[in-house]
Amino acid sequence: MYTRLFRWLFAHYPIQEVGDIRRDHIFAYLDERLAASAAVKSVNQELRAFHAVLRFLQERDVAVPLALLRLQGLKEPDALPRFLTDEQVNTLRTDLEQRVKEATTPVAKRNALLDRAAFYLLWQGGLRLGEVEELTLADLNLSHRQLIVRRGKGLQDRAVYLTDGAVAALQAYLAVRGSGQSEYVFLFRHKPVCKDFLRGRIKAAGERTSVKVTPHQLRHTFATQLLNAGCKITTIQALLGHRHPNTTLTYARLHDHTIANDYLAAMAIIEGRLAQQTAVPETPAASTYNGSNHLLALVEALDSQLLNDDQRELVAELRHGILALAD
Repeated sequence: MYTRLFRWLFAHYPIQEVGDIRRDHIFAYLDERLAASAAVKSVNQELRAFHAVLRFLQERDVAVPLALLRLQGLKEPDALPRFLTDEQVNTLRTDLEQRVKEATTPVAKRNALLDRAAFYLLWQGGLRLGEVEELTLADLNLSHRQLIVRRGKGLQDRAVYLTDGAVAALQAYLAVRGSGQSEYVFLFRHKPVCKDFLRGRIKAAGERTSVKVTPHQLRHTFATQLLNAGCKITTIQALLGHRHPNTTLTYARLHDHTIANDYLAAMAIIEGRLAQQTAVPETPAASTYNGSNHLLALVEALDSQLLNDDQRELVAELRHGILALAD
């Protein structure tokens, strides 16, 4: 990597010393690499390696054109967060549930219950791996279906709410956890688990099911599933423990069908507003009827889509208003 750009320069231009290199030479190299479908990140790494060599030479009193050192890297596209599909999540959950059922020894049963409980906290609680590791018995309030994550990033405690499935998984694990001498929730061989241990257990589940998964992917999945179910971004921000909503937006990605449904709902509202502002034609009864039929057709198309509760309520209000307009 450190010599790639230099080798290309020597092959394409009569360069005898560093001072012979021009900015246009570098631009030509970048164009060729991109035309060859090289990843922007890889090209930037090559450019950084080139700069490192130039700085090395400069420190040894070699004259280096400042224009070369001022060259900026290419703008890298924002990486979309990695999350699991609903099918992948269900595959993992089914595997972990099956291992609990099939465990034939107390040790195997306890380990399977630990894996399942940790999985639910990562997926349905959105906890960071370190937060699962540091969770204590005092942090749990299962009767109120919640737990407290203490001293998270930013040193702010936050409440995490638990589903029935997560509560059941924790209760089943705690029943076989053993007393031990530790306040931490998750123990292995009577000692608190570490992040590497938990990461390895999740990785093993992924290998059994052919699902590439990491604990942090489950946190991304948590945010993405909530967003596509209609959860407010500020609520997801609070659940994840983020200081800024922009950070949360990098975690969660809207699915295409969610975007489509929101778009259709918004366009139906726009169509209705424009219809009300349209001048009354000579035959108002017939025109209103036809326009109402058109809007009703749009609303019926919306109702056939996969909608959340808020969207369904909006569709119902639209239908009622259009029928009233037709009357």
